[in-house]
Amino acid sequence: MANTYEKIQSVTVSASTSAAIEFTSIPGTFDDLVVLASARSTRATDTIDDLVIRFNDSTTSYSGRRLYGTGGGAVSDTQTDIRGFAVANNSTASTFSNNTFYVLNYASSSNKSVSIDGVNENDNATSFSGLVAGLWSNTAAITKITLLANNGNLMQYSTATLYGIKKS
Repeated sequence: MANTYEKIQSVTVSASTSAAIEFTSIPGTFDDLVVLASARSTRATDTIDDLVIRFNDSTTSYSGRRLYGTGGGAVSDTQTDIRGFAVANNSTASTFSNNTFYVLNYASSSNKSVSIDGVNENDNATSFSGLVAGLWSNTAAITKITLLANNGNLMQYSTATLYGIKKS
């Protein structure tokens, strides 16, 4: 079955920093949503930060399981939100993370599952690549998506693009 991707909106942080990237008024006419994000955080105490996704301004009812490699081994953790990766400001200059957030059945009246494939680009010794399985236990249709750095703000040139997916 072929999928048709339709670009809904793209946002780039144009100022030096921004607290979040937001997509609002998401139409309910697609089957699934995909967000492609390239991010860098102002966090200065580490080489990595988390890129958190939130729906409809909700801060509750999220859960996630993340499996990632650090170049020196594999790590698994559980989360009370859904997180990909963001390069922190303590990393090599001008590097960014890359994440694909896939949101299934976003307009349905069932809980929303999310998968993330992410990598933290970095020329230093520590880099991260991982997969996340997430769940938003809420039956509301998703009409707003917010991306934010867990321990700072998003830096200039962080970019996210939202696509609607129609299954044909």
